[in-house]
Amino acid sequence: MRTAIVVGAGIGGVTAAVALQRCGWQVTVLERAPELGEVGAGISVWPSAVAVLEELGVKGVEKAAALSKPAGMRKPNGRWVVKAADLGVEIPVMIHRAQLHDLITDQFGPAITVRTGYTVTEITQDDTGVTINDELRADLVVAADGIRSVIRQAIYPDYQGPQYSGYTAYRGIADVEIDDGGGETWGRGQRFGFARLIDGRIYWYATANQPAGQRSHAEAFGGWHEPIPAILAGTADVLQNDIYDLALPLRPFHNGRVVLLGDAAHAMTPNLGRGACSAIEDAGALARHLADDASLGTALAAYDTERRPATTKLIKRSRSVGQLGQVANPVVCAVRDGLLAFAGKLVSLRRH
Repeated sequence: MRTAIVVGAGIGGVTAAVALQRCGWQVTVLERAPELGEVGAGISVWPSAVAVLEELGVKGVEKAAALSKPAGMRKPNGRWVVKAADLGVEIPVMIHRAQLHDLITDQFGPAITVRTGYTVTEITQDDTGVTINDELRADLVVAADGIRSVIRQAIYPDYQGPQYSGYTAYRGIADVEIDDGGGETWGRGQRFGFARLIDGRIYWYATANQPAGQRSHAEAFGGWHEPIPAILAGTADVLQNDIYDLALPLRPFHNGRVVLLGDAAHAMTPNLGRGACSAIEDAGALARHLADDASLGTALAAYDTERRPATTKLIKRSRSVGQLGQVANPVVCAVRDGLLAFAGKLVSLRRH
């Protein structure tokens, strides 16, 4: 039986483990944290990722319900810029990261072994396999160890890696009852978005321009339109993370018997809500190519050919949306909002 080591047990890593298990691999998952699980807040799961999860037997990520209330983009005073209904946009499934993680790990079978509290410090490879920490050996290593991947750094020591976007993000879960369809509100160098999770709670996020490493609070959004103040008041814990993505051009997603997946390969800003979905799609593509009769090298090259161009485009698009949304100049903001409103009207007219 072919063997693989998956380094990192986030959404991408555990999906990769399940995908490899289903095509006949024996998998060892290494996680640095003391126990298996996922931290964070909400996550959007788009139809392409839902399809991969369904193919892997993951249950419970049902299709999103149609919005019963208006949603879209607003100004801080509550005035609509453009409504989602006018654009005919797709609606992703909104779910808590921990819940999605549990649904995926529920598919772990006897072919998957998990070792927690394990830190990878060294990786070597030759023509017959890959060795981790002079201790563990496998035919393949899947690096799903995040944006600051130790393995990516080991195989591409000259790569620049993460770069700061210029803004920080706040995230939280509010247990409140609101009569609102959600969406995003764009201000001057600040944004606030929220959506209902499938368990009924409200997931929200906000961004603000500031130097990297600066601790701050989300109270600045308390004067924005309802239900934003109510959402903030109903939140017990707020996470803050500076936003980074990976420098372009991306490095190849494979090097010998080592393959990069998820943020380790293509970390992107969260503006499109596609980061974790891309990791899920990576896992599905990797298993599909490995399931072919081709050699390991051919399969990994095919995976890179499929996934690197696609995720490069997403990084660029997400970066552009973030730059547009974080504009602080009031004149430029007014022009931006006017153009978006006009574009929304054009799309609505074409749809009808």
